[in-house]
Amino acid sequence: MMQTTSAPRGIGAVLRRDPAAPWRHLDWPLLCATFAIAGLGCLMVFSATRVGMADAGLDPYTYLKRQLLFLALGAIVMAAVTAIDYRHFRDLAPLGHLASLALLVLVLTPLGTRVNGAQSWFALGAFKFQPAEFTKLALICVLAAACAPARGHLNRHRLGVCLALVGLPAALILLQPDMGSMLVLVAIFLAVVVVAGARPRELAALAAIGIIAVVALFQLDMVDAYQRDRLTEFARDGRGSVTGAGFQASQAKTAIGAGGLFGAGLYDGTQTKLGFVPEQQTDFIFTVVGEELGFVGSATLLALYAVVAWRVWRAAQVARDLFGTLVCVGVLGMLVFQVFENLGMSMGIMPITGLPLPLLSYGGSSLLTSLAAIGLVLNVHMRRFS
Repeated sequence: MMQTTSAPRGIGAVLRRDPAAPWRHLDWPLLCATFAIAGLGCLMVFSATRVGMADAGLDPYTYLKRQLLFLALGAIVMAAVTAIDYRHFRDLAPLGHLASLALLVLVLTPLGTRVNGAQSWFALGAFKFQPAEFTKLALICVLAAACAPARGHLNRHRLGVCLALVGLPAALILLQPDMGSMLVLVAIFLAVVVVAGARPRELAALAAIGIIAVVALFQLDMVDAYQRDRLTEFARDGRGSVTGAGFQASQAKTAIGAGGLFGAGLYDGTQTKLGFVPEQQTDFIFTVVGEELGFVGSATLLALYAVVAWRVWRAAQVARDLFGTLVCVGVLGMLVFQVFENLGMSMGIMPITGLPLPLLSYGGSSLLTSLAAIGLVLNVHMRRFS
C-alpha cells in the first residue's frame, strides 16, 4: 500500500504552528482599550464643537472629520511601529533625538507659529504639528537605549548623560514656552531612571535640583505672567479671577458637576452647547465627558485608562530585554502623568498646564504620538519570545 505525504502548506502554515510568532502575542486588551478611548474622543470632540461651528455658519462636522482622519493616520503609524522590531529603534534612537532637537530649534524661528501665547507649532495649511510631541517618543527611546547597558545599576556618569539628554529638549520647550510638555519630559525621565536603577540619594539630589530650578524660574521672572496665573490658580480655592485661568477652572468644574450620576445625555450638556468652557475640545475635553455622560461615563473612561496602564506595565514586566522594559516604562510615565494632570486641572486640583488628555483630546500631534507610543508597547509585548 502506497503512502502519500502532503505537500508543505507554505509559510502561512509554518507561522501558524510557530508559538513564538509575534502576531500570536498581540495584546488585544491594550489594543481594544486604546481604540475605545479614541472612539469616545471622536464623539466628545464632535459634541464640544458642533454647535459653535454651526452658529458660525461652518460645517459642524469639521472637527469630527479631522479627528477621524488623525485617528486613521494614527492607526497606520501604530501598525508601522508595531511591525518593525523594537530593537531597531534602539539603534535609531540617537538620530531620532537629534532630529527632535532640530525641530525644537526650528520652531523657535520665524518658521514656527505662535498659538495661545506659545510658539510651539509648525503650521501646515489647516493643520498644525507640535514637535514637542515627537520629542516625547524620541526621548523615551534614547533614554532607554542609554540606560539599558547599565543592567539595572545606573551609575552617576550614565545618570549625568541621561540628565543631559532630557535637559536640552526641556530647556528648548521651556523657551516656547510650554510648561506642560516640559513636565512630561521630566516624568518620562524619572520613570526610566528609577526602573533603570538610579539610587535613592541620587534621586533625592535630582529632586533638590529640580526644586531650586523651579524657584529660580519664578524668582527671575522667566515664567510669563499668564503661565504663572495658570500654574497657581488651582491653589486659590475658588478665590481666583473671573477671567483667564480662573474662568477656565471655574467653568470646567461647573460642567463636570452638572453631569451628576448619569449625565445630561450625549450632545445635551448645557455648558458644552453654550461654549462656556474655553478650549473644551482640547485641554478640557474631560468636562464634556463629565457633563454629558456623568459619573458613570467618567468612571468608565478611567477604567479604560486603567486597562491601558495595566497592560503597558505588564508589557514592561514580560519584555525580553531591559531596553524593552524601559521603553514601556517611559510610555507609562508619559501617559499616566498626562492623564493625571489633565483630569486634575479639569477638576481644579492641579495647575492648568495645557496638556491634552491622551487619545481623547482633539489634535493630530497628540493622537499620533499616543498611538505610536502604544505601538511601541505592543511591539515589545509581541516579541517577548523572539
